[in-house]
Amino acid sequence: MATSRYLFPVELGTGEKVYGEAGTMVYMSTNITMEAKMKGGLFKAIGRKFAGETVFLTEFTPAGGEGLVAFGGNAPGRIKPIELGEGREFIVQKDAFLCAEDSVDLSVAFQRRLGSVFFGGEGFILEQLAGSGTAFIHACGDFVEFDLEAGQSMKVDTGCVVGWEGNVDYDIERVKGVKTMFFGGEGLFLTSLTGPGKIIIQSMTLHNLAFALAPFLPGSSR
Repeated sequence: MATSRYLFPVELGTGEKVYGEAGTMVYMSTNITMEAKMKGGLFKAIGRKFAGETVFLTEFTPAGGEGLVAFGGNAPGRIKPIELGEGREFIVQKDAFLCAEDSVDLSVAFQRRLGSVFFGGEGFILEQLAGSGTAFIHACGDFVEFDLEAGQSMKVDTGCVVGWEGNVDYDIERVKGVKTMFFGGEGLFLTSLTGPGKIIIQSMTLHNLAFALAPFLPGSSR
C-alpha cells in the first residue's frame, strides 16, 4: 500500500477486502466488485444513521486475481494509516474515517460528558475504530500529532480535533469571557484532551476553508 497527500491507492490480493465511506472511491480496476453492506449488523448501522452517516458502507473485493482501488478525501488534506490490534482502539470525529481493512470494526462511540453532548459542535456521537488491521483517516490541511504523557493535557479548537487513542480522556468546554467568545476569532468551544495516549489534530477545518473562499465565489459582494 502507498499513500499520497490527497489520494490513497490500495492493492488487494485474492480474497482481500477493504471497505470505505460512500463517495470516497476515486478509481478502481475493472475486476473490483462493489457491494453496499451494513458493517457490524443492524444495531451499528442504526448508530451510524443516528450519527449523521449513511447506513451502508461500500465493500470492495477483487475477482480473479489482484485488484486496485483508490480512495480520496472530500477536501485538500492528508491521509494517514492507523494501526489497530492488541486492544488498541482509536476514536475519530465522524468525518475523518476514509477506509479500512475488512478486519477493522467501525462503530459509533457515545460521548461520556454532558458538556460534549450539548456543546461539542460535532454532535454527541464520534466513531470508534477497533479490531485488528489498518484503518485510514483523512484530515483537512496537515496532521499534527502529540503523544501525551499521563496527566498531560492539551486544549484544541473542537473543529481541529481529528482523533485520539481510546485511553485518552476528553471533555468540551466553552471559551471563557464574552469578549473572547465573540471577538476572539476562534471557535466557541475547546476540546480538552488528557493523556496518556496519542492525539491527532488537523491544521485546517472545512468550515474555515469555505469561509476563506466565500469572498471569491460568484455572487460575492467583494
